Amino acid sequence: MEACILTHLMPRSQIDIFVQVLQADGGTRSACINAATLALADAGIPLRDLVTSCSAGYLNSTPLLDLNYVEDSAGGPDVTVGFLPKLDKVTLLQMDSKLPIDTFENVMQLAIEGCKAIANYIREALSEAIAIKPSGLQHI
Repeated sequence: MEACILTHLMPRSQIDIFVQVLQADGGTRSACINAATLALADAGIPLRDLVTSCSAGYLNSTPLLDLNYVEDSAGGPDVTVGFLPKLDKVTLLQMDSKLPIDTFENVMQLAIEGCKAIANYIREALSEAIAIKPSGLQHI
């Protein structure tokens, strides 16, 4: 999250992010990153961009987006990506096993497209929140 928070606007401040997972069905890391981004923006923390995250995998010769627990447990390779959509930058890349480079590029692109879609959903949720309680979220 440090890649997106404008810390220079809040000198001598500390931001702690804690996430408690109550039920897991795959994709918990991505869900936590997306929840933390939404919480920071809703709290009015100045952000350079939203950090969105999505996982993608490769199972039975098929690229899959947002693996559930069964798909994730099947042992196929998967990639978790954290992405800054406005800046078009990857902030997190975790891969649990090896993939051929051409397959990796397809899976990675699928995860990035998922991150971009999630960014749109987060922006919509923030827009609805702004309509209810005005704050400084218009820049995101």
